[in-house]
Amino acid sequence: MKRSITRLLMAPSVIMLLVWMIIPLSMTIYFSTIRYNLLYPGQNNFVGWMNFEFFITDPGFIPAVSNTLILLLSVLIITVVLGVMLSALIDKPFFGQGIVRVLLISPFFIMPTVNALIWKNMMMNPVYGIFAWISESLGFEPIDWLSSYPLASIIMMVSWQWLPFAILVFVTALQSQDTEQKEAAQMDGATGWHIFRYLTIPHLARPIAVVVMIETIFLLAVFAEIFVSTGGGPGYDSTNLAYLIYNQALLQYDVGVASAGGLFAVILANIVAFFLIRAVGKNLTV
Repeated sequence: MKRSITRLLMAPSVIMLLVWMIIPLSMTIYFSTIRYNLLYPGQNNFVGWMNFEFFITDPGFIPAVSNTLILLLSVLIITVVLGVMLSALIDKPFFGQGIVRVLLISPFFIMPTVNALIWKNMMMNPVYGIFAWISESLGFEPIDWLSSYPLASIIMMVSWQWLPFAILVFVTALQSQDTEQKEAAQMDGATGWHIFRYLTIPHLARPIAVVVMIETIFLLAVFAEIFVSTGGGPGYDSTNLAYLIYNQALLQYDVGVASAGGLFAVILANIVAFFLIRAVGKNLTV
């Protein structure tokens, strides 16, 4: 009886969520099977798999997929490795610890568009940017990062914004670490590296899995940084799947091909999520 009442109370929310997901997905599937180009509004005939073929054979498809995966893996590695190291450093009490923690976490609350503008104009500008000033101070020629290393520039921008999230999760997890184990290890002659390797890292296994899973969901859809800073270029050097779909939909006005690209992105995200969930599940069952 209680179970039936619980299901009845949950039914409206579940139905609403299903409708919220099914309607956009159904429209996307429908548009992906017809010729729907805004430049030719009267030609909406059924084309079957042709939109998928056009999207996959697009010159930017292979670079977009590879850039998406490179961006994802690079940011994950940077945020997890630096996040663990910085969290371990600021976990120990020191003067101004609270201020340092706030400064490290602050970039996470900056909007992606503002983040891209800060890096584009204040950091990477080859004339008056901070990187240019550092290069000139050391006697080197300034580098036009967005033109010479567009994908690396995007990786730096996104990593800078998501590193605070990893630090926040890891610092919170370290606060629950058993201090008696540390003290016992120190009494037995364990060095700081041994404590970090055999106590801190295993303790952070689950938080690391959670950070990887959550960041992956958002990193597959990075768009604002690319749109504001590089525009996907030069060529397709910094184009990812999200920007390629935008290019098809709003620059080439081809809603059908863009819908096919959106479905491909959903399939790719589900494949990545499948392997991630398995990896996370193994960590959670340890």
